[in-house]
Amino acid sequence: MNSGPRAVVFGCAGLELCAQERRVFAASQPWGAILFARNIETPDQLRALTSDLRDAVGRDLPILIDQEGGRVQRMRPPHWREWLPALDQGVMARDPVRAMALRGRLLAAELRDVGIDVNCAPLADIAGAQTHAVLRNRCYGETLREVVSRARAMADGLLAGGVLPVLKHIPGHGRATLDSHLDLPVVDASADDLAATDFAAFSALRDLPLGMTAHLVFRALDPAGPATTSPRMIRMIREEIGFAGLLLTDDISMQALRGAVTERAQAALAAGCDLVLHCNGDMSEMEALADICPPLAGISAQRSVAALAARRGPDPVDLGALEAEYRALLTPKDESV
Repeated sequence: MNSGPRAVVFGCAGLELCAQERRVFAASQPWGAILFARNIETPDQLRALTSDLRDAVGRDLPILIDQEGGRVQRMRPPHWREWLPALDQGVMARDPVRAMALRGRLLAAELRDVGIDVNCAPLADIAGAQTHAVLRNRCYGETLREVVSRARAMADGLLAGGVLPVLKHIPGHGRATLDSHLDLPVVDASADDLAATDFAAFSALRDLPLGMTAHLVFRALDPAGPATTSPRMIRMIREEIGFAGLLLTDDISMQALRGAVTERAQAALAAGCDLVLHCNGDMSEMEALADICPPLAGISAQRSVAALAARRGPDPVDLGALEAEYRALLTPKDESV
């Protein structure tokens, strides 16, 4: 008998579940599944895949995606909209906050239509001159006020459309000068400076239901451990930033972390993360993680229940009218007559 979902989120390899993947999902009961461009071809194919994933585990499995817009956009034309990078949209829009709210609501409609109900957005990372190019134009702004207001608008838009937002990358990725997919960034800012800026953005959004960690070292707080695997940093996220939601790691396969994926996962769970995110669809790694990631229990199980309780049906709206309003906000004034 299954004892509940395990503290892990898995990817899958292709456009449909193979028999072995189906068996692994059924036996391991991951908390959720995450999709990437390799899993996406057409709306009908995607609906079939999300349905098969839920059938495999026998429950309403949360299905995640990174559909930020700009470079990080798994669903693309001709079947779905092409979205500007968030930083560029903020510069172009006449009302950046309203534009982000509309973007969130329209994104949610696209996702719900194909069976996806969790989006790994918004970002509350603050862009700076030093921010690595892999992240910079994904950020929502260059000031605390810009980032918080726009991230809140995105989260509200997603929730109104029946999609759970995932706040990332806690406690802040904007000061990274390296790409954490490949290297471990180290931040040298003082604790006071971080508390007043990077960490303050996440504190203002601490009520959101889900969050994702950053694979960064904050030398002033823990000179050795990346936030994802640092007990000191996870305590700070919980107690000082005040984030009470379900906390998942960034992809445990990223090269910012060291050791086997099972060692990374065990370190993250021991530090206080609720869920391990494993994205690459590698079957041997998934089976190994299923052996060491326990069923959710205690406070993590309570956080899961609270997060999933925020899933609801989309509010009724005229999507055509929202689309027109969104486009108007991005049209130069001399072209909108």
